[in-house]
Amino acid sequence: MNSTTNYGTLPSRLLNAVENLPNPRAQMVRRDGRWEAIASQEFLRRVAGLSAALVELGVKPGDRVGLFSANGPEWHTADFAINGAGAIVVPIYFNESPDRMTYILRHCGAKVVFVAGKPPLEKLLTVRANLPELENIIAADAGTDLPSECLRYDTLIATAGAADISGYRLRVAQVLPGQLASIIYTSGTTGEPKGVMLTHTNFCSNVNDVGDDFRLNPAEDLALSFLPLSHVYGRTLDYIYIFQGCPIAYVASIDEVAQALVEVRPTVLAAVPRFFEKIYARLVEQGSKTAGAKRLIFDWAMKIANQSVHWRASGGHASLAVKLQWLLANRLVYKKVREGLGGRLRIVSSGGAPLSKELAEFFWAIGVPIYQGYGLTETSPIVSNNYPQNRVGSSGKAIANVQVRIAEDGEILVKGPCVMQGYYKNPEATRETLTEDGWFRTGDIGHLDADGYLYITDRKKDLLKTAAGKFVAPQPIENALKTSPYILNAMVVGDKRKFVAALIVPNPTTVGARLADEGLRFSSNSELVAHPRTRALIEKEVKRLTAHLAQYETIKRFALLPEDFTFDSGTLTFTLKLKRRVVEEKYRSVIESLYADVAEPRPIFQE
Repeated sequence: MNSTTNYGTLPSRLLNAVENLPNPRAQMVRRDGRWEAIASQEFLRRVAGLSAALVELGVKPGDRVGLFSANGPEWHTADFAINGAGAIVVPIYFNESPDRMTYILRHCGAKVVFVAGKPPLEKLLTVRANLPELENIIAADAGTDLPSECLRYDTLIATAGAADISGYRLRVAQVLPGQLASIIYTSGTTGEPKGVMLTHTNFCSNVNDVGDDFRLNPAEDLALSFLPLSHVYGRTLDYIYIFQGCPIAYVASIDEVAQALVEVRPTVLAAVPRFFEKIYARLVEQGSKTAGAKRLIFDWAMKIANQSVHWRASGGHASLAVKLQWLLANRLVYKKVREGLGGRLRIVSSGGAPLSKELAEFFWAIGVPIYQGYGLTETSPIVSNNYPQNRVGSSGKAIANVQVRIAEDGEILVKGPCVMQGYYKNPEATRETLTEDGWFRTGDIGHLDADGYLYITDRKKDLLKTAAGKFVAPQPIENALKTSPYILNAMVVGDKRKFVAALIVPNPTTVGARLADEGLRFSSNSELVAHPRTRALIEKEVKRLTAHLAQYETIKRFALLPEDFTFDSGTLTFTLKLKRRVVEEKYRSVIESLYADVAEPRPIFQE
């Protein structure tokens, strides 16, 4: 396919799926303790009803409509209703701060906002006075006592029927592939959020060129949707599921994922590396709480997983002894881990940030196939993917119709039908990122191997430059540290400094269990991180996990933090990436203390 290919539009692809791949459980949601199914025809009825209501409210092609909701059936209903009217969806993260929400809705000039859930509605109403262009609020699942200025979603779609579906089809036929489908505001790890303009072709090309490999079976496959749909990664993968007729079970909160995995037993899911890091940490925590024979079996199984990596993760050879031991370890330990994830996972996508090679290898070794990919909001998002030919440690090969090349300074450049149109109302930022001949500058550093597999080493802006002029990529070092059972999180610092240091969050459960063997007990995380034995244990881990690094990359000093980085504290983006500038500001005095005795005198200039 070339750049003139007609990939269709999002609402036309929905209509095709409903007609050709109808499913009695197209959407699944847990309410009052049980999973309810919504058939694809009912899904379409709701979409058509809401779309008709939007048109009646005066929403025209090209208008911006805000979508403020956690993952749930209503998210996609609103999305396809807005797009089917030719309007532009502006998603807002369901846990967004009032300031950023106000900025986004004002910047895009949203006329209408669709909101689902009572807390999001209350948050929106607190900033309502700052949104002069906002004419209507449509609220779903927001309680019985709605403010008079809000329109009730249930009422708007209650009587929708065949006539509305016919009207929807007619309007969808007018929507062109080149029209804007969405403006997605980037999470803003640096500076003001930028509105990424994505067309129907941007999304649909990505859905096609990735989804063709997936070949989902509507009768057997089931996808779990818990990555925020306001973020492009979860959204595009959900489009793949919907357009291939695969049922989607929605999970509104990350806290409910563990239960949903066991209850709906998905075959397909997408997550970010932090999700897998937490599963691994929990597994090691549970292992560390056991004793006697159980502890011996757990430790042995972890050792066998390590010995079988070359065979299980890379398709290499293993001795008969290792294979036989793996079968026994599988029966005693690995199978239980997989059952905790539902027991049926066959395509697990990891994206949003690089996943550590060691972690990927561990999951492959125990029978959980994680396929790492790479992409950005500006590329709708998937650029490269490891499915179906996986090469652990890489981000896979460029998908069909997308070109990747490496600039002289190591920056990854991308060209293809998935590349955005630019940043909304920001021509200067657009010119900085898009070359005249259509190449997108990703801001990521990486390389391609001889077979075309892409390896991401770091963000261009995140590279540290030591006082000696050496460039250090922090992410691979942080990923290595997080493979320790005793380390929850880490951030490497050292820009313009004499040496590299780190802020490390110990895992209180595993460290506590280890030190309990020595008779030590702690009443708080602060007490635990202040103890010399904790420091000695973490120091040993740091040395072990960074032994392979160049001398200038090694961590010379570290500080232990009692609490993990979180979205609520402002130190993580909603895709769980570190906000380095925020962390540096928050822990400035801690970082300064790591370098206090090596600070150099500076000349004082007299006026």
